[in-house]
Amino acid sequence: MAESQKEKIMRILEVDEQAADEILAYDKAVDQGKKTEYDLTSEQEKQTRKYRQADRKPTAWNFTKRERKPNATKGGLIQEFFEFLTEKSSFSTENVVILNKERQISFQIGEDKFELTLVQKRKKKK
Repeated sequence: MAESQKEKIMRILEVDEQAADEILAYDKAVDQGKKTEYDLTSEQEKQTRKYRQADRKPTAWNFTKRERKPNATKGGLIQEFFEFLTEKSSFSTENVVILNKERQISFQIGEDKFELTLVQKRKKKK
């Protein structure tokens, strides 16, 4: 046999029949959107509306590009590779260009194109 909502309230909340009826009536009023004794007054509603609509300034994002510290060692190596390829190489290199001052050089030997990329490994963590 199925237990009614009223019987369930009486059993779980351990209340009498009159209290269960009041609970059901209150639930029905809330479901229908009617005013209850616990709702805010119109003055309290105005106050909450005022506080909910506080000044909200738009967020001013300030994105600044991070300046990298120059790596003198890598820059010097790239410069020496550039000088070697343009002046001292036994190959006839053409179009020698530094693509990135601390990382990459591009050059051409005949019809073949090459890129030289310098990578510095990080120190191991202890």
